[in-house]
Amino acid sequence: MRIKNNNVNYIYMVITILVMTFSMRATNNMVITTTPLLAKIDLHFSEFYVGIISTLIYLFMFVVTFYINPRLNHKLRRRLFITANAALIFVLLSYFFADAITIWLSSAIAGLAYGIMLPNLITSSSLLKDQKQRERLISLYSVGLSLSLILGPSIEYYLLTIVDYRYVFLFFIPAVFAGFITSLFIKFPETKNETRKNVLKNDGLKAAMLTITTYNIPFAALSIFLTLFAISRFHVSGSVAYSPYIYFFSVSLATRLMMMLRPFKSIRLPLIFSIAITGIVLSLFPFIPDFTAFIVLMMLLGIPHGSIFPISTIMISRGTTLEQRNAANSYFMGYNNILFMIVPLIFGYIVGIIGYENSFLVLLIPVIISGIYLFKIYGENKMFFPGNKKISASKSL
Repeated sequence: MRIKNNNVNYIYMVITILVMTFSMRATNNMVITTTPLLAKIDLHFSEFYVGIISTLIYLFMFVVTFYINPRLNHKLRRRLFITANAALIFVLLSYFFADAITIWLSSAIAGLAYGIMLPNLITSSSLLKDQKQRERLISLYSVGLSLSLILGPSIEYYLLTIVDYRYVFLFFIPAVFAGFITSLFIKFPETKNETRKNVLKNDGLKAAMLTITTYNIPFAALSIFLTLFAISRFHVSGSVAYSPYIYFFSVSLATRLMMMLRPFKSIRLPLIFSIAITGIVLSLFPFIPDFTAFIVLMMLLGIPHGSIFPISTIMISRGTTLEQRNAANSYFMGYNNILFMIVPLIFGYIVGIIGYENSFLVLLIPVIISGIYLFKIYGENKMFFPGNKKISASKSL
């Protein structure tokens, strides 16, 4: 009977996390990628101010994830999690009516909402005590992220062929409403001894931060400027310029499925391979001959996008206790928010000086530095890089 109850509990967590993941990540990606288009094309913002409006979202996400969420107990976090899902319904409505002033308020509230949602959803997917089930659930969460990032852009691509940018926000409201209903059933940790003491010194968290840096610096720039770059370089329509996201996230999903079906204990070679792909593709941006070649390069970038994030979250799961995990995930997401806050701002400024192509070359520098430092410090750490031996899918990343 106990085994049956455990299976029912596991299935319950899988369903709620997958539904919540789709609602949260699909709409989050839509807001992140469509707000710059609304600001640039409808409200006539410069590239620099497009970077600032995107930075504002991540600034408020950072404040919540890094300073507020780690200090809250699980009961209060749950109430705020539900409230944030409800608030997003009104945020999407406000984007539809936004002008050059109110778009700033809408973006700030969106950042606050996602700031409470993202770290708590990751923590919820890593609550199980059994390592096999916990890492399997994290794998499913990562696959759910990729799936939502295929369906979301696909839906938006279709919508942009029939409506303008403002109406896209309205069409995503049903997904947000589904997320609000599901948020009522998401499980939170019930431990009374949650702590953030010394978590920032934890090797699991530090290794995860270095790992995610190797990819999220270029991705932070691409998530904001990919469509604008395609329109500027290849003179395609907005809907066509958005289409590379679909191919990009499809490859990301395939990568995560492959990691789940054919996992390795050691992630050394997959990490080196992913970092190398990122560097090679960035170095080719100035030489892209046409839009088809651009799509091919974006598909290649889908490989490290699919591999780096689940590897990072597994590092945190293995390197922290349940009592530390909320704080670790909050700091991890806070660090990601710093990247997505600073990189678009700097990238938008550099683009205005040296153009898109050369700006992508500049992104090579932090990718190489963080990759070298990661393997220099943690390359021999057996907790993260054990023997390069295949393991069963139940231990997958």
